[in-house]
Amino acid sequence: MHLLAARPGAVSDGSEAIDLGQTPGDIVFLSAADSELAGLAAARATMADAPDLRLASLLQLSHHLSVDLYLDEVVRHSRLVIARVIGGSGYWPYGIEQLKAVCAEAGVALALIPGTDQPDPDLTEASSVPPDACHRLWQYMVQGGPGNLRSLLGYAGSLIGRDAPWEEPRPLVRAGLYWPSAAVAGLADLRRHWQPARPVAALVFYRAQFQAANLAPIDAIVAALVARGINALPIYVASLKDPVCAETVATLTAEAGAQIVLNTTAFALSQPGAAVSTPFDHLDCPVIQVVLSGSDEAQWRDNANGLSARDIAMNVALPEVDGRLLGGVVSFKDDAGWDPATQCRLVRYRPVPDRVDAVADQTARWLRLRGKAPAERRVAVVLANYPNRDGRLGNGVGLDTPAGTWQMLNALRSAGYAVEDLPSDGQGLIERLGAGPTNALDVQRSGGEAYSLAAYRRFFERLPDAVRSAVTDRWGPPEADPFVRDGSFRLAAFRLGNVVIGLQPARGYNIDPVRSYHDPDLVPPHGYLAFYGWLRDAIDVDAIVHMGKHGNLEWLPGKSLALSRDCFPDAILGPVPHLYPFIVNDPGEGSQAKRRAHAVIVDHLTPPLTRAETYGPLADLERLVDEYYEAAGVDPRRLALLREQILELSSATGLDRDCGIAANEDAGEALAKLDNYLCELKEMQIRDGLHVFGVSPEGEQRRDLLVALLRVPRGSGRGGDASLIRALAADLELGEGFDPLDCTMGAPWSGPRPPALASVDDAPWRTNGDTVERLELLARDLVAGTAECDSTWRRTTAVLDTLETAIRPSVDACGDAELRALLTGLDGRFVQPGPSGAPTRGRPDVLPTGRNFYSVDTRTVPTPAAWQLGWASAMRLVDHHRQQEGAWPRRMAISAWGTAN
Repeated sequence: MHLLAARPGAVSDGSEAIDLGQTPGDIVFLSAADSELAGLAAARATMADAPDLRLASLLQLSHHLSVDLYLDEVVRHSRLVIARVIGGSGYWPYGIEQLKAVCAEAGVALALIPGTDQPDPDLTEASSVPPDACHRLWQYMVQGGPGNLRSLLGYAGSLIGRDAPWEEPRPLVRAGLYWPSAAVAGLADLRRHWQPARPVAALVFYRAQFQAANLAPIDAIVAALVARGINALPIYVASLKDPVCAETVATLTAEAGAQIVLNTTAFALSQPGAAVSTPFDHLDCPVIQVVLSGSDEAQWRDNANGLSARDIAMNVALPEVDGRLLGGVVSFKDDAGWDPATQCRLVRYRPVPDRVDAVADQTARWLRLRGKAPAERRVAVVLANYPNRDGRLGNGVGLDTPAGTWQMLNALRSAGYAVEDLPSDGQGLIERLGAGPTNALDVQRSGGEAYSLAAYRRFFERLPDAVRSAVTDRWGPPEADPFVRDGSFRLAAFRLGNVVIGLQPARGYNIDPVRSYHDPDLVPPHGYLAFYGWLRDAIDVDAIVHMGKHGNLEWLPGKSLALSRDCFPDAILGPVPHLYPFIVNDPGEGSQAKRRAHAVIVDHLTPPLTRAETYGPLADLERLVDEYYEAAGVDPRRLALLREQILELSSATGLDRDCGIAANEDAGEALAKLDNYLCELKEMQIRDGLHVFGVSPEGEQRRDLLVALLRVPRGSGRGGDASLIRALAADLELGEGFDPLDCTMGAPWSGPRPPALASVDDAPWRTNGDTVERLELLARDLVAGTAECDSTWRRTTAVLDTLETAIRPSVDACGDAELRALLTGLDGRFVQPGPSGAPTRGRPDVLPTGRNFYSVDTRTVPTPAAWQLGWASAMRLVDHHRQQEGAWPRRMAISAWGTAN
């Protein structure tokens, strides 16, 4: 077994033992919080008669040998041990067990105190000092601050016979205001440091940082905001889940008129699928999640994932449940040097200046957007082009992007934006875009926008050295770019007043676009950078809207998240507010855009779904199979001929391979496989056209989409959230063992044949699949209103009631909700969904049922209830409708939460 030297700020995984290299001292203090250790060291340094103190991190005492070594070399020779254990005895069971034994054997006083503000009787009982002493030591740490930490050390000295001054713990408010190097008792004191008539940005951080004076990143953010003409409102909190803290934050931000929030606390306040209020709801503004990493800066710079798994979970994935925008990482825990007095390497937060500037710039740009009137705002709408062919201009997964963009432009014009010379429809937009240069290098066109090489070079020179070098090494000098003509880049873009319509450039030239689109190493060419440089510098856009899943900006080289200045998405996009209409059923790739391009994801509805049915050769096969099984009981002489025709047709169409029929397989077994496959294929839910952003589905598309949404359970899966066809099967008493969502489709049907099902179709009824088809057809008629629900069908009635009160109104309102969400984002505002069934901000046409679990910006937009199926139901919907197409792997659920990182 090797002993490793302790590395400051590192979290041991327990695989290697660590020697902390300390000599004995009178008092030993153990804690998992680096800030507490740093605070105690600082407090001791200010004491005239300081005790002999040793400090150690519990995170470095996870290996059993590490514990045994430290107990023998340090603890056994001390006089008092104080261990602040978060999570109770179960957090450090071996350590507590051995600590008790060694202290008892050596006659060392032991105080085990909770690591939170909640008492832990088990820890108190395991201590050897009196309960009141444990309580007092605990309260010193709970209240915190330099004065309380000095008193703790003085009181600890008194427990071992030292004559040192100490006071009772002095309460520190749970939440309060802060200003660097100044005492502030209230908002009036803080306002003395503000600039008149400037916007206010709230900055929320943990009280523990204030207690330990570990505030370098907070001070840096405040300074950066002030430098940009923004009044900072720093507020410390014990926890945003604490009702007192939440109320304090809500009151202070309201009184100060905060227009944006920078939040550095971890975890989430909301619960997926539930409507839980947060202290920021009343502000109707962006909440930017700013990460203070628990790792060191060197690890971040060398780590392609950007952050550790712990940081991703606490500071990225969980805050996304609240709908916060990811501002990035601004600081890391770093070695603050060896403290010889406590024989401990101290760790403090150290800000990274350019990352602090990036967050401050992003904040300033959101405030600029919010402060402008719509007629003054300049907005760029960027359409994707994948693969890079003219026939794919403006593509988007599941989205009629040209038509949706046209709807959005009309909505912008109605909202007061300066939209001019708008074509008559989406086709007109594409024709105008195609009249200029596109990603097709072999076609030379006039039109487009010009961006001079001189202007581009000014933009290019401001980019980080690593970015410039990578682009030049891969693609040569700017003038060699194929889109440079007559001293200027020719860009695929045109203007409609203050709105720019642009085509996202290709990631490279003369390469396979399919392979290169998601290539993590392919550096974009100068023409790509010129497009975004033109938007940022020449046009100075206030916001960029990437229209529809998905573009390629979020796939450019760089870290997975918590990007550095050398990561291409950060360098190219910069701090410009970024909105991204994105299909609701792909949270994994939506998270990619959110985490790598600070996007506000505005979910849009999926394309309408409908039953696949059968057609062409499939319909012929289905007819022949039905005829075969009918002949088996009527005219056996035809069986051989029909069997031969069926197998020949299945071989000619390739269906025999699809359903696993072997070359010499028994004809009966082969026909059974084919029959089951045809039944399943027929029941699949497929797209029926594309969704138009801002337009709710109508007619048969609306009906079939509603049937598809009702087909699987939602939410709790009970009552009105049950599957409609399951409810029908139960009400029609088709048998307890029959599940229409999970049955062998080709198996013979031997159950009842109620008239309600027999009357909906006159086709043969011989298999489970035929029964499911009839249930689907009856469900379609009930949803369309062409059939009446029998009064005795109570389960079906409950589902249909939910359809009429929540799902149908939400689907009907989704078009308006999508446009309103986008306009709300462009206003620099964010509307939070209300509780189940309640209107949002006086808009009765939107009935949110909680937070949209798909959306990576769940908090920010009012979302139709029909989209909010809950995670488990969503996965069932995805699996059932799409798995056989290979389009939606289950791991996307992991991707959305960041745990795969």
